[in-house]
Amino acid sequence: MKVQKVLSGTVVLLLAALIVVSWSSSALAQTNNQQTDTRDDETNLDTQLFLLVATNQPVSDEKLPASLDGVVKQLRATLPFKNYRLAATLINRVKNDGRLDLSWIGGPVATTTAGSSSTVNPSFSQFKVRNVKLARNSGGETVVQMAGFNFGMRIPIQVGQVAVNGGIPAINYENTGLSTDISVREAEPVVVGTLNVGPSGDAIILVVAAKRTQR
Repeated sequence: MKVQKVLSGTVVLLLAALIVVSWSSSALAQTNNQQTDTRDDETNLDTQLFLLVATNQPVSDEKLPASLDGVVKQLRATLPFKNYRLAATLINRVKNDGRLDLSWIGGPVATTTAGSSSTVNPSFSQFKVRNVKLARNSGGETVVQMAGFNFGMRIPIQVGQVAVNGGIPAINYENTGLSTDISVREAEPVVVGTLNVGPSGDAIILVVAAKRTQR
């Protein structure tokens, strides 16, 4: 009888020990998963915004980044412009599932035509993305979703004649911009949209790319 009681007590203790070990393993696995998720949440993305100016006027430098060769080839096949030049390149880092918001002051965007004023008037630009996030499309490819993509620019437009003897021309600032939601393949530059920029006949081409940063 005593032997049976001892054996029964031993079995109970073994079962209790197995339960404790099982619970500890489960808790450890959950903790490890949480740590892995935390590391994944710290993924950063490099975003690139290229501002191309499409024009029929001669440009001083037609050389563009090699990464835009495919984009420019596409533009030449679809738009009636002779030349393209790079007006600005903006590179920014944003956390995965984060947001982006920046503003800057730049030089004139439109090409100066004959008879226009040589006075340099700045342009004011703003680029926002409400949410930048890695995702997968229906084909299983990694894409970067940009929800609330917004680009806006205030461009100086000459509205009065240039006075003789160095007079100052009348300038008005006009707003132009674009808002959309897009998904782009990782590291692949794509055209987001085209904006006309006044009587010069030029156009701004918005090109964007995004990819994960190298750790």
